Order: sequence, then structure tokens, then C-alpha cells
Amino acid sequence: MTPTQDPIDQAFSLLQLGAPASYLLLLLSLMALTLIIVKGWEFWELRLPDRAFIGRALLLYHRGQPADALTILQEHRGPLASSLSAAVAAVTNSALTREQAVEFARVYASERLEDMRALLRPIEVISQLAPLTGLLGTVLGMISAFKALQAAGENVSPAALSGGIWEALLTTAAGLVVAIPCIAALHFFERRIERMQTELESALTRLFTPPVQLPGNAEPSALETLFGKKDA
Repeated sequence: MTPTQDPIDQAFSLLQLGAPASYLLLLLSLMALTLIIVKGWEFWELRLPDRAFIGRALLLYHRGQPADALTILQEHRGPLASSLSAAVAAVTNSALTREQAVEFARVYASERLEDMRALLRPIEVISQLAPLTGLLGTVLGMISAFKALQAAGENVSPAALSGGIWEALLTTAAGLVVAIPCIAALHFFERRIERMQTELESALTRLFTPPVQLPGNAEPSALETLFGKKDA
């Protein structure tokens, strides 16, 4: 590889140095990039940071206006809105007991959260496979380098030895380059889903539980502030 090579030729030269592990790492990197972009777009489309509609919907429901609460919830997308819509529909369904409505809402919410975890497992697998693939490429490269040294006999060149070692280490570095963004993205997505799960459980609990004024508090409770005081 010479300084006059253009970037594309240099990239192909580096790929050939670490083949076949480098080709597998290239494939893994393309897969990971695609999955991360798709998952990021999905989260962006759902507008997950938007939570204001939850308070308004719960306020209307506890004021005895479930139809208006459903109207607000159905204007939004995502597990929070769909799960609360299902819960309101279930609890206002005369064919279901309250216990059945609660159970239905919990199961429905769990299924929606599981849907949000789609594509996370492939990202996790790639983050684990990439360093191992890079290490395998390094081991294979070291084997080739030492075989060449053995064939050279007494005419061993330190430059050839160091060159063979750094070429072998390329795949380890490439594996880490692929794995690190995958791990970062995976933790980001999982944290968002964990936060969503906490907020969803909280919202369902507030849906099935009337507003409570905490004893000994002169100031209105957080729930009362959210829902508004009941009419006397």
C-alpha cells in the first residue's frame, strides 16, 4: 500500500490483508448500520419524548369522559398511546370485569413493549460477534506470519515480522470499531424502552387508581395536580 493510492484502493488493500475475516466484518458493519438506522427512525417516528397527552387523557378519564380520553390517545402513535387506548376501551367494556380489563391492559402493554424490542437482538449479536471475528482474523494472520518466518529460515527480517503482526492486528481493531457503536446504540435503545416501560406502568396504575390526596400534605399531591380536584 503506497501513499499515492486513493482512499478506495487503500480500503480494498486493507480488506485483502485481513481476508476472510475482514470481509465478514464489513458485512457485519453494514448490517449493524442498517439495523441502527431503521431502529432510530422507528423511535424518531414515534416521538417518544412526547408525554403531555398522557396527563390530559387521564384527566378526562377520571372526570368521566372516557370517549374524549380515547380521542386524544388515538391521535398519537406508539406503545404508550395504544396501550392506554386499549386499557380505556377494556375498562369501559361492560362485558369485562374490572379484573379482566386490568389483566387485558397489562398483557397488551407487555406485547407492545416486546414489539419495541424488535431488531435489538440482532444488534446485540453483532456487537458480540464483531470482536470475536476480529480476534479470529488476527489469530489467522499471526499463523500466516509465523509460517512465513519459518519458511524464511535464518533470513528473517524484523521488518517482515513487524509488518505481519500489524497486518494481523488490523482485524482486531476493525472488530472493535464495529462493536463499540453497536453496544452504544443497544444501550441507548434499551434505556429508552426501560423508561417507556416505567412510564407505561405508571400510566396504567394511574388509570386504574383514582387520584389520591396524600395524608398530612397541605399542598395538592402530584396526582391531584395532574387530574384536577374532584367536584364536591
